[in-house]
Order: sequence, then structure tokens, then C-alpha cells
Amino acid sequence: MKKNETKKITQDHGLQWHSFDQVFKKASGKKEFKVSYSAESSRLRLAKQIRELRSLQRLSQKIVAQRAGMPQSVIARVESGSKGVTLDTLERIAYAFGKEVQLV
Repeated sequence: MKKNETKKITQDHGLQWHSFDQVFKKASGKKEFKVSYSAESSRLRLAKQIRELRSLQRLSQKIVAQRAGMPQSVIARVESGSKGVTLDTLERIAYAFGKEVQLV
């Protein structure tokens, strides 16, 4: 499809295309977005820290899970960052690494 054909289709249906950057810029100005984006960023940073700590200590997810008294699948979910984690779960994982949870 040629560029002119794309423009014609867009005009015929009243659609307007936006780049990711345009949409992100518009959405990121909203308070709700900022709060959600910050929470998601924090969860992903935490997941990365746990994954990196486990790798540095050369431990498998199974070993960490055993030390924390939970199924390996919980460790996998926490490391993926796909779900939130309770403080209790986080404390148990920290204990498995010989660490403490600190809020800063």
C-alpha cells in the first residue's frame, strides 16, 4: 500500500493515527497516569533487584522458595513483576537472602 493510499483510507474513515510518543506525552500529563506509572515502575525495579540478588548469590528460584517457605511459582511471579507483592511475601524473600526489608 502506498503512502497516499494510507492517507486516503484514513481520511475516508475519519481516523487519525498517532505515534507512541504522542499518546504517551498526552497521557503522562494526567495525575492518574503518573501515580500508576510510578507504582508500576517501582514494582519492576523491585522484581529486577530480587532477580539480580538471586543471580549474584547463584541461587535457583527453587532454593529461594524453599528458604522462604513458599512455592517456586511465587518467586517466579515476583521476579516477573507481573503482580504486586505483599509485605509478608517480600519479608520472607528477603529473609531467604539474609536481608531485611527497609523502606526509604
